[in-house]
Amino acid sequence: MTHTAARIAKIALVGDRSPHVVSHTRIPLLLDALAERDRIGLDAYWIPTEDAEAEDAVRGFDAVWVLPGSPYRSEAGALTAIRTARVEGIPFLGTCAGLQHALLEYARNVCGLDRAAHAENDPDADDPLIEPLACSLVGHEAVITIEPGSLAHTVIGSQRTVERYHCAYGPSRHLDTLRAHGLRFSGHDQDGNIRIAELPGHPFFLASLFQPELAGDGSHPHPMVRALARAAVERAAVLS
Repeated sequence: MTHTAARIAKIALVGDRSPHVVSHTRIPLLLDALAERDRIGLDAYWIPTEDAEAEDAVRGFDAVWVLPGSPYRSEAGALTAIRTARVEGIPFLGTCAGLQHALLEYARNVCGLDRAAHAENDPDADDPLIEPLACSLVGHEAVITIEPGSLAHTVIGSQRTVERYHCAYGPSRHLDTLRAHGLRFSGHDQDGNIRIAELPGHPFFLASLFQPELAGDGSHPHPMVRALARAAVERAAVLS
């Protein structure tokens, strides 16, 4: 499909693409809307998590989006893609499982928590950073409070938002250690549970436990999706 767009950037969509994952089916709609409404053309490439294990899998892209759909076929691939985006300053968005694995990557590679695990992938792990939620958020909407002055606040433009979830796992341990090593938790639900994370000092590094791709009917991309697209275009312009 061809669009006449003023700006074009190359984005890696990391995940195991499936017609049964609603967020995956939304991607073509969102790309069309970005081109038609925002004049931002994204040249999108799906990268299965197994292929993302290669160290250079997402190098050369202007943005990396790690999408829902866990358990991934390759946890290692998702973590490698996230690490590359984090270390090399590539604009990054992680949604649902993307946030879970972003925290896992940070815990292992920045905080030195080598045994930190995702309970969905390793239910017998001694140190599950990501554990089953007390109340599954599959199919739920909930209010999120966003910290003023954060990237999330700048992007969403409000200190309060209502978002849709489709997950049953979330972060529970080592949160103070993650904070102490530079990660910021900028969005919380009404019970104080973490729902948004970001990395200050990175050109654009944002992750949410909710799925912004499910907002509305797909014809008006969520502010987080638009912000990633703009960050990708800015990177493409600098590197061109």
